[in-house]
Amino acid sequence: MTLPTGEQFELETTTSSGEIRATVTAVAAGLRSLSINGIDLVPAYGEDQSPPMGAGIVLAPWPNRIRDGRWSHDGVDHQLAITEPARGNAIHGLLRYAEYTAVDRERDSVTLAARIYPQLGYPFLLGTAVHYELVADGLRVTHFVENLGADAAPVAIGTHPYLKIGGVRTEDLVLRLDAASHIEVDERLLPTGEVPVDGTEWDFREGRRVGDIQLDDAFGELASDDGQVLHTLTAPDGRSVSVWADDEFGYVQVYTSRAFPGEDGDVAIAIEPMTAPAEAFNSGRGLRWLGPGEEWQLSWGIRFEGFSAD
Repeated sequence: MTLPTGEQFELETTTSSGEIRATVTAVAAGLRSLSINGIDLVPAYGEDQSPPMGAGIVLAPWPNRIRDGRWSHDGVDHQLAITEPARGNAIHGLLRYAEYTAVDRERDSVTLAARIYPQLGYPFLLGTAVHYELVADGLRVTHFVENLGADAAPVAIGTHPYLKIGGVRTEDLVLRLDAASHIEVDERLLPTGEVPVDGTEWDFREGRRVGDIQLDDAFGELASDDGQVLHTLTAPDGRSVSVWADDEFGYVQVYTSRAFPGEDGDVAIAIEPMTAPAEAFNSGRGLRWLGPGEEWQLSWGIRFEGFSAD
């Protein structure tokens, strides 16, 4: 039987906190499950399902949206396929339904690779790879991008993990984002401006209960500590699960929904590190231009605290 997400790569390791397990999928190089001692850290979905609401997928060569799928550079207009028809946008890049190939496999890690070939609206050739590795406090993910073409290519990277702490209602977790600005959007969720969060409902620096918020919003001006940014969900008992990222991930999108399959009406929350916000191909914000032969490497991960093997 061929699964909707292709080959499943089961990872496991034993640490001082106990047994960590993960499932990574060939399609979209997606994270389908992650747990510590059987406690889910992401809302897992069945192997017979496509990723619900983009759960765990890699977003390349752009995250988020491009208005009308149109962008221009050096007087040349480009038209991407419209992949969000309801809003008329091109969304989440070109690898969402691509099947990656495993190029390295260990008990606790896997490296998956996929090429982006020249196509409608993106006439560039990129080599990409994603390395998933279980580590002592969770999961580390490293992205590799190489421009294999003859011209400089625009690139931005994002990812789409949902987080939870199994056995605790997600609505009762407290979300903390160390972000100083909020990106305002129009009805198509495309940027119209960026404003400070001070004194507004968008200030999550002191933490807010997930059940009291509803978000599909991007944030910028992320605080970096020793080269990393951190976004955290904390349970009433003090345990936490976080998304950390290199400070090259200068933006984060947060999305909440009560319609995630299998969550029984609880809130599902995605915390999505992005190197660039929506419309980056037009605004240039956070956009990286890779020259011919140039390579780019960057990392993020999921970290747990307060869990033990007892």
